[in-house]
Amino acid sequence: MGGFAVMSGAAVLTIDNLTVAYDRHPAVHHVSGTFAAGSLTAIAGPNGAGKSTLLKAIIGDIKVSEGRISHRLKRTEFGYLPQAADINRRFPISVLETVLLGAWKTAGAFGNIGTGDETRAKEALATVGLAGFERRPIGALSAGQFQRVLFARLLMQDASVILLDEPFTAIDARTTRDLLQIVTNWHGEGRTVVAVLHDFDQVRGHFPETLLMARELIAWGPTPHAMSPTNLMRARMMAERWDETGDVCEPTT
Repeated sequence: MGGFAVMSGAAVLTIDNLTVAYDRHPAVHHVSGTFAAGSLTAIAGPNGAGKSTLLKAIIGDIKVSEGRISHRLKRTEFGYLPQAADINRRFPISVLETVLLGAWKTAGAFGNIGTGDETRAKEALATVGLAGFERRPIGALSAGQFQRVLFARLLMQDASVILLDEPFTAIDARTTRDLLQIVTNWHGEGRTVVAVLHDFDQVRGHFPETLLMARELIAWGPTPHAMSPTNLMRARMMAERWDETGDVCEPTT
């Protein structure tokens, strides 16, 4: 899987005055900024800050209330990993079949899977440390093993923009280390990677850019600045002021 040519500083995705609301109560409130092509960005903030909501809005899974998200990418150029809690592992499907779902960009709507796709899927499983697991049902896997499978599926997608929603939650340290290396490799190949994270040490140690939010934007830029004590304090204070019964967000005119 080859690298992606990028123009330094070019915006691959722009968020303009974005608001996303549930029952007119904002979960993301007037956020603006850009993700540069080839950037590696963490979305961080307190619980309930709208981090996952922002990611779902970018991928088009939820409706935007106000503002817009601009890009020139096809849907097949996005790779998306939802939170583990959003995935039904009781579905009777094997590890290999799960990874092959990542081939839909080349296989088409009717799933014309070829020998080449199976070979790539097995290579992806080897990359994530699961060679020999092809026939196992996904329901028999540990949380860490299943997350490796999902990363293998992303490898199959070969996307230029990869969105990860809390990819390292409730998995073991070794799996986290191995999957962080894959994220680093994607960045080295010139892909744009955005990850919602709750572990600030992971943010500081592995992500050069950070979008810090507390429903509203607190800071967006180099991680040492965005995650400064002052900005983290602002995020905490803003979270403490949230009132779920407060006034609704009215569209601007």
